[in-house]
Amino acid sequence: MPFNIGIGGLLLILVVVLLLFGPSKLPELGRAVGRTLTEFKESTRGLTSGDKEEENKEEKKS
Repeated sequence: MPFNIGIGGLLLILVVVLLLFGPSKLPELGRAVGRTLTEFKESTRGLTSGDKEEENKEEKKS
């Protein structure tokens, strides 16, 4: 089920977030989201590179 959010929907979401957290908390919230995404990317890279290393080890044993 794809979500088609237009510009109006994004603006509404941003206004609601601004009202809930206030302007002073938004930079902190943005940094936390950025750190979370960075950690997620690093862990997925580690998993995919770990799979490739295991495949290479199996090929060398054969």
